[in-house]
Amino acid sequence: MANNVSRRDFLRFSGLTAGALAAAPAIAARNVLAGPPAAPSPAPGFKATHVVFVSMAGGVRSRETIQTPANVPNLMRMAKDGVILPNIRAQNVGHYGASLSCYTGITEIMGIRENQRGKNPTIFEYMRKQRRFSANQIWLSTSGGNQQLNFAYGTHDAYGAGYGANVISGDGVFNAEFKDILEKFGRPKTGNEAEMKLVEKLQASLDPGPLSRVSGEGLTNDPATVKRIEKFILDEISAKDTGLTGPGVADAKSVRIGANILKVFKPVFLGVALNNADVAHGSFNGYVDVIRRNDDEIGKLYDAIQADPDLKDKTAIFVMPEFGRDKDLNQRNGLDHGDSSEDLTKISLIAIGPDFKKGKTIETKYESIDICPTMAHLFGVKPELSRAKVMTDVFA
Repeated sequence: MANNVSRRDFLRFSGLTAGALAAAPAIAARNVLAGPPAAPSPAPGFKATHVVFVSMAGGVRSRETIQTPANVPNLMRMAKDGVILPNIRAQNVGHYGASLSCYTGITEIMGIRENQRGKNPTIFEYMRKQRRFSANQIWLSTSGGNQQLNFAYGTHDAYGAGYGANVISGDGVFNAEFKDILEKFGRPKTGNEAEMKLVEKLQASLDPGPLSRVSGEGLTNDPATVKRIEKFILDEISAKDTGLTGPGVADAKSVRIGANILKVFKPVFLGVALNNADVAHGSFNGYVDVIRRNDDEIGKLYDAIQADPDLKDKTAIFVMPEFGRDKDLNQRNGLDHGDSSEDLTKISLIAIGPDFKKGKTIETKYESIDICPTMAHLFGVKPELSRAKVMTDVFA
């Protein structure tokens, strides 16, 4: 058996070709828009042609972030080039509902274990429909399992899957079974029973369940984009990042995939959805470790943007949790989220970009749902079903 498999053969035999993209672990691609994709131009008066939103979800208190700068040196470094908003109000409607609310601009009441897609359009859908952006220009990288895959689009009749984001899950791409097969797989030979068993093992490791909830309807990306996505998946699988371990590893993978998406596809909008901070329920120290690791990865993402001439001075970055955590430790020496204290309901936002004020702390009170229309505002997009407002004070 050959030691090195060609990308085309590997993809062909693993079910990741254009005709079978829907079998991939956690990536969907769809485009209902006719004609060429729109250029990534901002709204009149703005400079940013790209937006990155890191939803630092899992429940993160300001006490462990902006109030303890030693935990987040990179976020504080970034804030010097932008603004901090320490008075963002968030509702504790559960991790899924609160995170989804940031993407829809509407307070979403969702069950803690619910995995139903939201009924309201997300910012991805608003961006694609109103500005005619292609799926290739709108991406989401997640770490929070099947629930976060639902952020790609909602079920509203006027929007839906045809306007959804390309979505990729770090845990899916870095699937250990997938990596193991990649390392052992040689160029397939017709009739080789041993190799066919490897292919069957690979296909069994590609769980279509999460994807069926993300994909389903809609047309695929154009063939050239599909080929780029295929190559991107295989490059991610074979990258050294597959060996990442330790606290917050799923978040770290999600951020690194996001950075690579920016490098390869230069999307207009990239969402990076984190979740590992929820380890706080059982361990305060583990929660702080996740915050510190996330800060390190977000710092690397920021530096990659600054080093890229296509992104530098053209990218707006938003970092915000969905809500905080309780004021006091629980009996497990961890932090739950249910006491309605300010530690839980008041969070902070850091925003950096060419259109924002520099080195300022803005005390104005906003709601977490206001981040959706604020990001959309940079492209002249209006989340028409949302009653949230644009955070006008952040702009220079």
